[in-house]
Amino acid sequence: MRKIKTAVILVGGAGLRMRPFTEDMPKCMVRLKGKPLIHWTVSWLKNCGFEHLVLGVAYRKEAVINYLKENSQGLKIDFSEHTVEGETGEGFRLAISRFVKDDDFLAMNGDELTNLDLERLEELHLKNKPLATISVAPMRSPFGILELEGDDIVCFKEKPLVENMFVSIGVYVFNQKILEYIPMNGSIEKTVFPLLVKKRALKACKLKPEELWLTINSVKELSVAEKEFAKLERVQT
Repeated sequence: MRKIKTAVILVGGAGLRMRPFTEDMPKCMVRLKGKPLIHWTVSWLKNCGFEHLVLGVAYRKEAVINYLKENSQGLKIDFSEHTVEGETGEGFRLAISRFVKDDDFLAMNGDELTNLDLERLEELHLKNKPLATISVAPMRSPFGILELEGDDIVCFKEKPLVENMFVSIGVYVFNQKILEYIPMNGSIEKTVFPLLVKKRALKACKLKPEELWLTINSVKELSVAEKEFAKLERVQT
């Protein structure tokens, strides 16, 4: 039975790389398959057994607040306001301190879509008891990678997965004690995570080959998501 039932989702960014879609709406309200991105995130978390969502909102916050008040899908949803300039540090810090009472909880960026097995992520986190567990995937190179012998190209791979290098997919489990390390503003990726690495208080949960992750930070990535979305079976409703 699921023990972690609260999730904090940051949806406050200005989404500059998604212009013109985000001229008058937050990125999480851009439509994918006819529905806002946030709809698919809420559906996924509901299907995974979550009961309480905390949305960190900033840019054009009224749009997402109004939408989710009408489309909560039966979940308890709280809204924590922060500034765009405060970045993920302010967003997570305020959302957690205001609305999260649980010892351990999911935390994520609102522009990620995945069919990651959250029960496996939860089990790994609760077993190891770090301050944070980060979901990671092999890095896909944005470029073709070559192997050379002198001047000869002996191997050419177009945008391959780099199996020995991993990237964060923006889906985490935090322990409440992480609040002691989150700054009042700034990026947790640049401040908190490097500090936790030094303290050996950060663990990784690797995506399995059958688990898919799509990040939507640009118009191009939205186009890719439209094509790949059918593979995210656990996201669809």
